[in-house]
Amino acid sequence: MPSSFKMENMPFSLLDEQEQNQLRASLDIGYYQAGETLLAAGDVPEGVYVILKGQVGESDVVVSDDEEDRHEHVFVHYTNEDYFGAWSAIRGKAIHNFIAEEETICHILPTKTLLDLSASNSRFADYFQQSLSAKTEIQAQEGGDQDMAEFMLAQIKDGVIREPLIVLEGTTIYEATLMMREKHADCVLVKRGNRYGMVTGTDLLDAVVINKLELTSDVAEIASYRLISTTSDDYLFNALITMTQQHIERVVVMDDNQLAGVVELTDVLSYFSSHSHVIGLRIERAKTIEDLYEAAHGLNDLIKALVTHGVKARFAMDLIAAMNGRVIAKLFDLIVPVDMQPHVCLVVMGSEGRGEQVIKTDQDNALIYRDGLIWPEMQETMNKFSETLISFGFPKCPGDIMVSNPAWVKSIGDWTQQLSDWSYRCEGEAQMNLAIAVDAHPVAGNHALFKTSRNWFLRHLQDNDVFFSHFAKASLEFDTPLTFFGNLKEKGELDVKKGGIFPIVHGIRTMALQYKILETNTFKRIEALVELGQMKEEHGREMAEALALFIQTRLRQQVKRIDDSADGVDQTPNTIELANLDKMERDLLRDGLHIVKGFKKHLSLRYHLGG
Repeated sequence: MPSSFKMENMPFSLLDEQEQNQLRASLDIGYYQAGETLLAAGDVPEGVYVILKGQVGESDVVVSDDEEDRHEHVFVHYTNEDYFGAWSAIRGKAIHNFIAEEETICHILPTKTLLDLSASNSRFADYFQQSLSAKTEIQAQEGGDQDMAEFMLAQIKDGVIREPLIVLEGTTIYEATLMMREKHADCVLVKRGNRYGMVTGTDLLDAVVINKLELTSDVAEIASYRLISTTSDDYLFNALITMTQQHIERVVVMDDNQLAGVVELTDVLSYFSSHSHVIGLRIERAKTIEDLYEAAHGLNDLIKALVTHGVKARFAMDLIAAMNGRVIAKLFDLIVPVDMQPHVCLVVMGSEGRGEQVIKTDQDNALIYRDGLIWPEMQETMNKFSETLISFGFPKCPGDIMVSNPAWVKSIGDWTQQLSDWSYRCEGEAQMNLAIAVDAHPVAGNHALFKTSRNWFLRHLQDNDVFFSHFAKASLEFDTPLTFFGNLKEKGELDVKKGGIFPIVHGIRTMALQYKILETNTFKRIEALVELGQMKEEHGREMAEALALFIQTRLRQQVKRIDDSADGVDQTPNTIELANLDKMERDLLRDGLHIVKGFKKHLSLRYHLGG
């Protein structure tokens, strides 16, 4: 019978050949009739049970208040190739009952062998932590493109930090230029007191040729002291995202407030060949709408490359959000007259505002303008903006939440009043519009207009428990797509947005509003809630991992459907086809949905939503 044991299933595939032989040699087999107890609460387990055939329910005895009614409450069902009992075996005692629902045959891995293998193989041991984050990390390392996996795990300190060329205040432009030439450097750091400033080759050229400065001028006078920094233990991919967002080609590395060096864009790109920065340069250099059109359509190939190479969803979202933001901001610059730009602010909302849209499914945007602004061509210009954005591949919003709709073009006074009105009604369409609007993120124009309205609204909501209770209720609107016994359906389809993504996003959105967290990205909101002590660190980590899992699983299937479609459009962007998931993916999806189910219970208690 050991030959029937499938070593290719996780976590047994983590074992090397010698360890797999050790496992096979120790396997036992058990036969159980329907209704027979394999393991009872309080018992010392024989080991880990792996089902070869049949079905087992994990349950607990529920006793009524008057102690007259006692019945088994089943938490989850285990079927062919599932395992159970590892947690109990490691801890020495079962806390639940495991009862055969039908005639069942199980392989039994003895506890001693389990502990021996865990001691010799740390990743095998880690898998039995039963945490979603541990399992997904191991799966990511096991599957996918290994070169990409190595890149994703590469840190800045892994050989890409350049030793900084430092000069002191008082060094002349001529002397700094000679030093840069001698050291083959294209930038220099100037130390002025306790601060560092950066001077690039372009800065030197501008100073001498454009500004006509003398070669004996102090190089400290032309340095930029607003440096973008990172740490040596941060990931290279984060450095790439930072450079993309900030439109720069180098970042300074600071560890414990001490200068460690400089990271150049060229060094990062040598690790990563997605051509993302090439697209970024094309966006920045676009002089016409036609130029920008070509650059914007290059993003589709970048998305496919990121997904194909197994880049984690959160990294992909950050990079694509930065790129999309640059496209939208550049289009704004090309269409909106320069003299009007200081008086208006363009915001993106919904998943775009949160920076969580990878495949472009729709566009949600609005324009806030200064009270009293006279601009007769405003709506005509906004209509052109929306039409052009649609031609760039940003689909029209089904709910018409776009600047081409005058309802989403408002003065700052009308915008803040609209937010207030929605918060008072806080149901139906008003609640949906408010949820979209509070995720707003400014991308072009005068950001201060947006910040003024946002800060007023946050003060307006202060200590309004009735509002938060009504607002949070939407998180419970959709059922968690698990069977009565806590499993996934065997086949068919699952709406992962309704069942998994939305409850997390909206629940976290509610908590973030309550505690005046300015971040709009759900992952960053979770981190902020943990930092404020409003969420346990472990809970926050599992929530973030579950959300990333849902987005990643959806993204893979979206890309496949787009490739298979004739028009390059995914008609069912939130659908997960369960038949296309392997056993490991199904298990992870089930674990993630259980986390959602627990979070919804937490929201019910926190905001008194019972009944």
